[in-house]
Amino acid sequence: MTVAALTASLLLATTAQAQAPQSLRVISPIFGQLVSFAMPSNFAAVFENTKGGHYIREAVLQGETPDRWTQMITVTGEKGMTLMPGSSPQIFAGTIAGGFKAACPDSFAARPLGATTFGRFEGFVAVIGCSRIDSGPTRHSETALLITLKGATDYYTIQWAERGPESDEPPVNDERWEARLRDLSPIGLCPIVAGEAAPYPSCVNKS
Repeated sequence: MTVAALTASLLLATTAQAQAPQSLRVISPIFGQLVSFAMPSNFAAVFENTKGGHYIREAVLQGETPDRWTQMITVTGEKGMTLMPGSSPQIFAGTIAGGFKAACPDSFAARPLGATTFGRFEGFVAVIGCSRIDSGPTRHSETALLITLKGATDYYTIQWAERGPESDEPPVNDERWEARLRDLSPIGLCPIVAGEAAPYPSCVNKS
């Protein structure tokens, strides 16, 4: 490699590193536990709601909206779900995938990345997608990294979804989903300590 080519490569690498968004540690009390993960700093929360035993929070790229977005990171909680007989992170992921498939029965695809653990808690990871969805402003494709976690009493999910033009098949096999799983790490659940407030140092120190 010539000196000029090497210099150009170093400049490109430096520029890419400078442009890559840094991650912020997000720790949220959701029902019985603190949910912790890393979120790229170019995302901003745009919606949050708790209704009965269901919690949801959505974050999109800065400048986008809950109705018009290209990427969304969603966190959910289902209170008391671990008490349901036969529940497991994989079955929970299958239920969510089934709801996703209902929106695009003819263009749905899924790729399980498998069972895993986040600290001492069980989890399951998959990529699910639709190549054509008619809901929303325009027909589009939508693919998501789906992470389910079984907490002490509740179930949680972290989902990183991306929308794009409709296609022949959703890009569930793309390597970027494994990269995004790494971008969200470390992922973990911590106990809620009485009297402790944000930034929840006991959870930070634990991880």
